[in-house]
Amino acid sequence: MSVQGLDNESSLADDYDDWYINEPEEATTVQEIVPLCNPTIPEYLYHTIMAPLSLAVMVILSLLVKRRKLCRGCLNGIPGLPSPVNFLEEEGSKGLVAAVFGVLFCSLCRMVLDDNPLPFLSGTSLQNREYWKILALLYYPALYYPLLACMTMRHWAGDILGSMLSWFHCGMLLWQKIECPQAPKFYKYYSLLSTLPQISCFLLLSFLYPALLLKNCKGDSKSAANQASRSSYCEEYLKNILNRKGQTTRGRNPDQGFRAWVFLRSYIYVSQQGFQLPMKLVLSVTVAFIAVYQVALLLLVFFLPTIQRIQSGINGDFALMLAGFGIVLAEDKTEVVNVVKYYLWALEVCYVSALIVSCGLTVGMLMRSLVMHRANLKALYRGAISDVFQYPRKLRPSHPALVCWMSFTSYQAALTCLGLLLQQTVFFICNVVFTFLVIIPLAYGRNLILFRILESTWPFWLTLVLIVIFQHLCAHFAFLQKEHSRQELTNRRTLYLLTYLLFPMNVLLGVLVGVWRMAISALYNIIHLCRLDLSLLHRAVESFDPAYRTYCHFLKIEVSQSHPLLKAFCFLLLQLSNQEGWNGNKASDVEEGIQLIQSKKPTPKGAKSKQSRARWWVAYTLIKNPSLLASRAPLHVQSTPNGTPAAGVL
Repeated sequence: MSVQGLDNESSLADDYDDWYINEPEEATTVQEIVPLCNPTIPEYLYHTIMAPLSLAVMVILSLLVKRRKLCRGCLNGIPGLPSPVNFLEEEGSKGLVAAVFGVLFCSLCRMVLDDNPLPFLSGTSLQNREYWKILALLYYPALYYPLLACMTMRHWAGDILGSMLSWFHCGMLLWQKIECPQAPKFYKYYSLLSTLPQISCFLLLSFLYPALLLKNCKGDSKSAANQASRSSYCEEYLKNILNRKGQTTRGRNPDQGFRAWVFLRSYIYVSQQGFQLPMKLVLSVTVAFIAVYQVALLLLVFFLPTIQRIQSGINGDFALMLAGFGIVLAEDKTEVVNVVKYYLWALEVCYVSALIVSCGLTVGMLMRSLVMHRANLKALYRGAISDVFQYPRKLRPSHPALVCWMSFTSYQAALTCLGLLLQQTVFFICNVVFTFLVIIPLAYGRNLILFRILESTWPFWLTLVLIVIFQHLCAHFAFLQKEHSRQELTNRRTLYLLTYLLFPMNVLLGVLVGVWRMAISALYNIIHLCRLDLSLLHRAVESFDPAYRTYCHFLKIEVSQSHPLLKAFCFLLLQLSNQEGWNGNKASDVEEGIQLIQSKKPTPKGAKSKQSRARWWVAYTLIKNPSLLASRAPLHVQSTPNGTPAAGVL
């Protein structure tokens, strides 16, 4: 070491001693303090107003709904609780239901991070906070329940009440954020940014309910009900299935080889004519996208403001502190400060890039799951159970299937949040390792730790690479011979000799393959964690994957209870019976599984062709859907007109 270097180190040590003895009187960095803001309508007052209002709306709706089956002779039935939404039917506005679920999920995210789970309380202790969170998990669904119940009423009064509720919620929330856009928690704009999805959902509700009211005022409610009873979607799906000409034209355009746009297209969900996603899938995807936004925002506000405050607080004293620990990055204090700030900037870039990649992969996986949902549903609709499940399954409802169907949307949101957190952690660590061990050392020629390790062990790695190349070349040129357009083994004695001699080398290669296998498996499972349609376990033990088992049971319920071909068949029979004067059931009863019953009146002569056509529809439907054959006969046997057994089955 030169004399000049010794002088520099001694001077830096002397400066460190002086800094250690004479501490700075006051800090040079000033942290930005966000003052508390008290809006005109605080959070507790907002809920104090909206909770009784929601309760009053529920009382009014319950008076409009009469349960005549429970008490027929008492005031034409007793009040009943309206249904929130028909999840197994295509009726209603899917956008309105998705908006309410988005509002509920945003409230859940705020409740988990808030010190006061219930807005009515303030200063809750840590011991009782978990109990209040349990009550909050029941309070928020009850608060937003009237927003769904007003739609299912299918009455102008429900539309008026829904419009009022959505306007009040949206107006109060907007007034709060306009008065107080900043808050001291986490980040000054976190409260505003986290409520943007909730405000968007309330704005959507504020437009949808008045639109429904205008339709009712114009007299379109009856036509909408008739359209729902005719099940236009089911008929359109049936016509699309039976359109052989369209199917043949589509089948004549096979994909020629592998192209990048074909691969990207498989990850983009494009709507197809004649097919609609079920209500539960629409809700799951909506909540999953909101979960991606909320988690990404939370990760940003936790890391970026902190690292920026640390970067702004670094000065010459920080170099002296590093020297006290024996870390000398440069001779000049200013250069040390610049180096540390550059490292922190690189850390910030690694974090943001990892978050962007994580969000992109999560969104791509969600879009891919939509494509697979459609393919699986269409396969089960046509009876191809083996294309979806490995083992044959009966598409019938059961207790586990109902539980899984109810929790499908919630599981999708939770796994999306967890998958994004794991991806961000793994990708951030990988980016930091690659940046600080490869990119920065190559750019500045410092801290070449990884390259020094490679320099000392390069003969070992070169030997492994040459062994792999040697084995591939021998397998291609020496041990395979093409005879009569077939590959045959040759030089077997040399093959056996090399297999024995290369055994120790292949053991070392096996260790590397094992490490690489673990890394690939972990990365694959982390990326695909948000997909419920894909099992993360082997096909033989895929039933032990709780998420995939939930998805399989979800498909059972959806296919067995809302099969579009079966609904279309029932509605076609209803149309024929209404035209011929038969006593048929209502369309809503058919949606609930009530079967059509033939009348005992003699059939007119002109209706024979229509009966033949209807029976042809039955035969064609059962041929294309063999899974419906087992569940058809028992249901028709149990159906009785006026308490008498049915005369026959179509």
